[in-house]
Amino acid sequence: MDIIQAIILGIIQGLTEFLPISSTGHLRIIPALLGWGDPGAAFTAVIQFGTLVAVLLYFRTDIVTITSAVIRGIAAKDLFQNRDATLGWMIAAGTVPIVIVGLLLKSQIETTFRSLYVIGVSLIALALVLMAAEWYTKRRAARGERLVTLEELSWKEVMTVGLWQCVALIPGSSRSGTTITGGLFAGMDRATAARFSFLLSLPSVLAAGVLELVKERELLLSSDIGLVNLLTATVVSGVVGYASIAFLLNYLKNHSTYLFIIYRIVAGTALLLALNAGLLPHL
Repeated sequence: MDIIQAIILGIIQGLTEFLPISSTGHLRIIPALLGWGDPGAAFTAVIQFGTLVAVLLYFRTDIVTITSAVIRGIAAKDLFQNRDATLGWMIAAGTVPIVIVGLLLKSQIETTFRSLYVIGVSLIALALVLMAAEWYTKRRAARGERLVTLEELSWKEVMTVGLWQCVALIPGSSRSGTTITGGLFAGMDRATAARFSFLLSLPSVLAAGVLELVKERELLLSSDIGLVNLLTATVVSGVVGYASIAFLLNYLKNHSTYLFIIYRIVAGTALLLALNAGLLPHL
């Protein structure tokens, strides 16, 4: 890996981490198209620190408020003393499913699931599921049903999104895509689903990044990747990721996710056709 590749991979990570089109999938597809090697699950997990920092900065007020409320609740021995404290524990609880499933399927996530065939199918399949979620939301609105806001989230809705987040372990699915889909099925409006998606991503992305950094530190710092390249990709992903968050939240206030649905179907179909034509290696 050279510095140009690191910058390009950082841009890809930052652009696709928060848009519902799959960052992991694109970090496999684009290097394959350019004739590069697979940067690997460890590299992907570590450069997510950049997008993690982007979330921390963008939602810094919410994070400080929620964290302070949780700490005060623990000190007062009243864990759910207010809405902010409750939301903090909801985020923690919503993270448990992906931690359990991630540990159980860790071997497959790092090997089998990274097949370009799996990514192509995931891009299309989850696009269709997201389309169904959009249809469901539209039907609810047509019936005059009120959509749930962040302040009104219940434990049932949070755990629904937490379970949907597990699907994101399959490359091509997209963490934001699966959690936004789960949020829509749970009755949230699009902006709330996206906002909660980003907040819910914090614990799991941090845990995955730390785990891979510790486990694969020698590989990540080897001559093939290098510390400078790793840091470059991480910083670039953070800067681009911050802009992506702002774009998506503003976009979903007045638009559906159909733009991303169409992109996923086109990209997934093109990828499968290229694989069947022998233009790309399937591994």
